[in-house]
Parts: sequence; structure tokens; C-alpha cells
Amino acid sequence: MVEELVTAGAVVASCGAVYAIAAARVIKQYERGVVFRLGRLRSAIRPPGFTVIVPAFDRLRKVNMQIVTMPVPAQEGITRDNVTVRVDAVVYFKVVDPADAIVQVEDYRFAVSQMAQTSLRSIIGKSDLDDLLSNREKLNQGLELMIDSPAVGWGVHIDRVEIKDVSLPETMKRSMARQAEADRERRARVINADAELQASKKLAEAAAQMAETPSALQLRLLQTVMAVAAEKNSTLVLPIPVELLRFLERGQQETPHPDGSVAAPEPRPANLPAGEASAGMPELVEPTEPQRRSG
Repeated sequence: MVEELVTAGAVVASCGAVYAIAAARVIKQYERGVVFRLGRLRSAIRPPGFTVIVPAFDRLRKVNMQIVTMPVPAQEGITRDNVTVRVDAVVYFKVVDPADAIVQVEDYRFAVSQMAQTSLRSIIGKSDLDDLLSNREKLNQGLELMIDSPAVGWGVHIDRVEIKDVSLPETMKRSMARQAEADRERRARVINADAELQASKKLAEAAAQMAETPSALQLRLLQTVMAVAAEKNSTLVLPIPVELLRFLERGQQETPHPDGSVAAPEPRPANLPAGEASAGMPELVEPTEPQRRSG
């Protein structure tokens, strides 16, 4: 009799141990537990830690509450200005309602992925190429709003959406490079022309100042000579003012005679005939053939 009681106690203890093992569950800190009892959702969400369910009647599903980083496959589309591009992005989201994430949608990860791809294609078709390249922050906000609107009913919150890369055809890249080069060349020419204009104004002011003070021109000449001599060149270029050459020319024309008079150059009439113009000059006669031989 005692042996039967011991055996029955051992069986009960074994069943209790098996039941405890089957009923015990451990939920991690970043997870939440959703319990279905006979197929019906229990309203209480199991917190992290140790919890117990009824074996054969309850089914526990754990939902990850961490932020999920999901890459969106590259989508090819045509922009509003008829340019074919290939754009890929990344979506950051997390579950805020575990019950809705399990009940309202079959697979919330797959649903968010498909919604992100569809929204990305829509954004490509509504945007220009310049917006995709330079105004990504605004496109990211619009893409986040498009994905977050249906995801709210799934118990999912879209934390952030980022467009990673925009791939362009090679012909478009070459065209954009030529356009950028032409634009830089245009800006360089405008800057050069502006510099020439400013330099001409400053030179005009300097010339006006030197005209009022002639000694300033001589000082500037000496400064130029010093700057050239500082280079230790074997040849020194000395600029001579044009006024000095004109002064020497006038002095040569007004050379005084021994008697003290100055001989002024004889003016030459502009309307003299060809014969009269050469009246005071000796006539040149071309020699004949015998004279050439004798000479």
C-alpha cells in the first residue's frame, strides 16, 4: 500500500513538473507577450519577466518592441521631368501596440516593406530630379507620412525614413557634368569681367591722381625699377615716358644756328602737285644698259 502511494506521489510530482515546465514562460525586456486562450485574444499584455500560461489552452506570442531597421529595395521609376532614376531607402519603425501588430495584420514586417516600396515609387513619380538630389529632407518627410498613415492601424509607428542613394544613367551623369562645367566657366568669366571693371576704375583714379601730381609718376617709375632689380636679372628694362620722347623730338627740331637764331621746320603744303613737291630734290635717272655694264 505504501509503495502504491509512493508511486502515485511520484506520478503526481512528475505531472506537476511537466505542467510547470509547459506553463512557464520568460519574456525578455525588449519583448511583450500576447496570449490567445482558445483562439481569443486576452486583453492583458504580458510584461517582461516570468509568466505562466495554461498549457493546451493558451498560446503565447512574443512581439519585439525594438526599433527595426529595414532596407527598402532599390526602385526604378521616372521622375516628373521624365528622367529614369533608381532610388533605394531605409525605414526605421517599431511596434507600439503588440495586440494590433498580431491581430490587425498577418505579417507587419512584410506589410511595412511593401508599403515602403509602393510609397517610394509614388514619391519618385511626383518629384523632379533636382528635388531627389538636393531636397531630400522634404522627400523623406513626405515618404514617412505616406508609410505611417496605414501603419498606425497595424500598431506600428514609423520612426524615420531616409533615401540612401539615387542612381542616374551614365548619359545623364555626363550631361549634368557638362552643364556644371559650363556654369562654372560662365561664373569665372563674369568674375573676371567684374575684376577688369574694378581694376579699370582704380587705374582711372590713379591716373587722375598722378596727373595732378607729376612727381608721383616718377616715384612709381622708381618703384617699378626697384621691383625689377630685386629679381637679380641680368637685363634691366627701364620704361621711358612718352612725354620725354616728345620733348627730345622738339629739342632736335629747334636746334639753334651759330648766329643764335633758331631754324624752325619748314611747313610742307598738303595740296602740292607731285611735280612741285619734288622741285627742290635732285632728279633720279635710271642708268641705261651700257652704263650698267661699264659701271
